[in-house]
Amino acid sequence: MQQTVSNERSGNTQPMQTGIIFDIKRYAIHDGPGIRTTVFFKGCPLRCPWCHNPEGLDRVPQVAYRQDRCIGCGECIDACPEKALALTPEGVRTDETRCRHCGACSKACPADARELVGKIASVREVLDIIKKDVPFFDTSGGGATFSGGEPLMQPEFLLALLQACGREEIHRAVDTTGYADTDTLMQIARHTDLFLYDLKCMDPAKHRRYTGVSNALILKNLDALSRYGIRIGVRIPLIPGINDRDDDIDAFIAHLSHLPRVPMVHILPYHDFQKRKYTTFSMIYDLDDVRPPSTESVRVIEQRFRAAGLTVEVGG
Repeated sequence: MQQTVSNERSGNTQPMQTGIIFDIKRYAIHDGPGIRTTVFFKGCPLRCPWCHNPEGLDRVPQVAYRQDRCIGCGECIDACPEKALALTPEGVRTDETRCRHCGACSKACPADARELVGKIASVREVLDIIKKDVPFFDTSGGGATFSGGEPLMQPEFLLALLQACGREEIHRAVDTTGYADTDTLMQIARHTDLFLYDLKCMDPAKHRRYTGVSNALILKNLDALSRYGIRIGVRIPLIPGINDRDDDIDAFIAHLSHLPRVPMVHILPYHDFQKRKYTTFSMIYDLDDVRPPSTESVRVIEQRFRAAGLTVEVGG
């Protein structure tokens, strides 16, 4: 997204890069090396049922509703221009076919039970926040991480932020699904120090079933990045019953072991801390029956990766 702003001194106009983000997390320690500032972009082409950031799936801003804060005053109902809200015994309910996510209800709510998640931000605004943490980056070997959602869905905004951080000599990491145009990805790679690259499933049919898209482009892009020589950390979310069986692990190991430059592997055991978020955004959580893997099962899988000669860590 681009906006044009006036240069008051010259009277000319110049482009100002903007994008849609839903959060900036400072002092992050699991989004790359050292202490980091993580910028979360809105919008993602995948629909993984275990997604930890469901508020990042849609490109547009969304209203979060926290029923435990609601006092039932009706101010939000009166403020809604689309008449999309109704007070019920279970709290305020939203007619999603009418809601336009304008945020009028969140502005009117006196109890902060409603919040508009997602906003337009400029490169300058985001960079100013990132730069506050430069002293922590310098002492810890940290930097800025661009996550989501999928940051590659807003390539111009992402590229502008990466270039801005580069001029400030700030380490840059991109956390991505890899599902993007290859030429765009390689352009981004020229301004990126580290990719945190998600691999969900190796089996094509299973990948499409659980994410909604093919993994062919994702694997092609991983190979392209590996040939380019850039540092990559592959992240595998370990989901019991979905991608943790022997054939799944064998496929991960086989593919990663034969890349031109073998990456670091991060095993991310499934947890269900995100379930509450789905309720907040009136979304259905489809993995209610899935439980986190046992410590022993994760250890066994970790050892299988290590036995294959891969460098592995659990978490991070």
